[in-house]
Amino acid sequence: MTEFTRRIYETVKQIPRGCVAPYGQVAALAGNPRGARGVGFALHRNPEPGVIPCHRVVFSDGRLAPGFAFGGPDAQRRLLEAEGVTFLTDGRVDMQRHRWL
Repeated sequence: MTEFTRRIYETVKQIPRGCVAPYGQVAALAGNPRGARGVGFALHRNPEPGVIPCHRVVFSDGRLAPGFAFGGPDAQRRLLEAEGVTFLTDGRVDMQRHRWL
């Protein structure tokens, strides 16, 4: 595992229940502001799905990941809704209410 990947996992573990963070924000907090794509790759290989809450990472406009590795976007939405995350009528996360930091 690379150092950047390790920092991604540590950053994602800090996202509180009921909050989401965009890929780019996670990348920046993990030390590589241009590494959003790397965040996606790392989360797709999440070694601890119950511990590293990768379902809390979304696109900057609130869209869910179509390739969510642990059951697809419907599973990601269910996990977020169970934490109290609300969605706009177009299916995007309400980023004004739920964006972390």
